[in-house]
Amino acid sequence: MKIIRNVLGELETNCYILFDEESGEAAVIDPADEAETLRDTIENLGATLRYILLTHGHRDHTLAAPKLHELYPDAAVYIHAADKGQVGIYRYPMDELIGDDLKFYDDGDTLPLGALKIEVITTPGHTTGSVCLKCGTALFTGDTLFAGSMGRIDLPGAQPEKMMSSLARLAKLDGDYDVYPGHMETTTMAHERQYNLYIKMLS
Repeated sequence: MKIIRNVLGELETNCYILFDEESGEAAVIDPADEAETLRDTIENLGATLRYILLTHGHRDHTLAAPKLHELYPDAAVYIHAADKGQVGIYRYPMDELIGDDLKFYDDGDTLPLGALKIEVITTPGHTTGSVCLKCGTALFTGDTLFAGSMGRIDLPGAQPEKMMSSLARLAKLDGDYDVYPGHMETTTMAHERQYNLYIKMLS
């Protein structure tokens, strides 16, 4: 398994390419911007893009999804149904822009990627339809969990009370994980359990 990070867009969003080297299949997680940059990375890997996966519907995480889907029409685009349309002030409705090709995942769903398995964990709070994606010991947390912090809950459509439950759920996952957040640097769940005040409050 190989994970490539591209920092894209005005808000410096982390866009990840998850690559199964054995099968050559790849998934793009949160295509923030610059679809052509992502295409170049995929082609340099010699990968077949199987999925375009969205952790939530905010524009800074989904801007390149329509163009990337145009470039790779066989790649399935997934989002939680609660975030398919307008999400707070960041209107960029996937149901309109992707249309009938848009697919929805929910808690406990799994997506095969070659020999890998991507598991969906619903984590409402930042938005109603926020999810985290777990693959092996990698945890892609979108705007739910950051290094030393958490996603904003002061935006329209946020659910502060649910964010606490979502963070508690992540904190209780068995074992350690490499955490790949939607913004800023990577971290580990062990580190966050020890130093992240939001996680410590819930432990």
